[in-house]
Amino acid sequence: MNFQSEKKLVLDFYEALQNCKSNNMSEILSLYCSEDLLWRGFHPFNEIIGTKNLNFHFWIPLRNSLSNLQRRIDIFLAGINKISGNEGVWVISMGHLMGLFDKPWLGIKETKKIGMLRYCEFCKVENNKITEIAMFFDIPHFMLQSGLKVFPVETGISLIQPGPLNNDGLMYEIQDPNEGNKTSEIIEKMIRDLVIWKNFDKVSLKRELKKSWNEDMIWWGPTGIGASFTIDRYIEQHAQPFRKTFINRKFNGHICRISEGMYGGFFGWPNLTLTPQKNFMGLKTLKKSSEMRVIDIYRRRGNKLAENWIFIDFLHFWKIQGIDILKVQKV
Repeated sequence: MNFQSEKKLVLDFYEALQNCKSNNMSEILSLYCSEDLLWRGFHPFNEIIGTKNLNFHFWIPLRNSLSNLQRRIDIFLAGINKISGNEGVWVISMGHLMGLFDKPWLGIKETKKIGMLRYCEFCKVENNKITEIAMFFDIPHFMLQSGLKVFPVETGISLIQPGPLNNDGLMYEIQDPNEGNKTSEIIEKMIRDLVIWKNFDKVSLKRELKKSWNEDMIWWGPTGIGASFTIDRYIEQHAQPFRKTFINRKFNGHICRISEGMYGGFFGWPNLTLTPQKNFMGLKTLKKSSEMRVIDIYRRRGNKLAENWIFIDFLHFWKIQGIDILKVQKV
């Protein structure tokens, strides 16, 4: 399969959404998506069933807040998902939704300036309709642009994240399937290593990471953790403190995992169940089992991974921990 018809459907959907008027959005959603569409989004949206509900609860409020909305895509790919229960063709896009932040959204005060909502979206395509969508976005980063800092401690750095170094992430054309297979193999190997390795010291972590990652890797982490550059800084600024913070880590599996060309990615609902044993991101935790819904998008260079863009639903995680991030906004 070359996925061209599925890619075209999703791109046509995006164009129609961008060009339509607010009162026509329901029409567009019904045209391109199944009426019983399953949409998964970060808290406070969570699961939404049906195009009418999606329009009312997500698209209308977002479009009302971010005027002149544009979808700026940095990565676009498709592939066959082989995970049991979710088999089929999925299309991924990643980038930013950009507009003029003219009215409040989720209680976040408007700035009357550009607002950029970092997003990644997985679309399952069946019989020329989109039947499932997972759309994850970095709401804390959007809050940061509005002058709100809700996480007192960040081990990496938050910034407007760029697309791939090589500017080759938009795979609108047919790709060599052999390259996609290579990308899939290294992602699978990296996942196996994550499950097997238990040691948290720097030497062990470096040994683990060097199996799958280039030395000059870039880990584009979500706001609250932030981005890190090179294996050594990634260990120092994320891997080591994260693993020391959480115990009883359980990998719950993924709903979708695909690769095409030099890129691949996955998402789970949730990916991880884990228990904090100390404070995290400068906020007080409860020693109770919590969930992390995660998207990871990867770029391969040679036989190892080079870049990784990550989306974690921290609003959901902290809600389980007893903190409503949207209600503890601080300048």
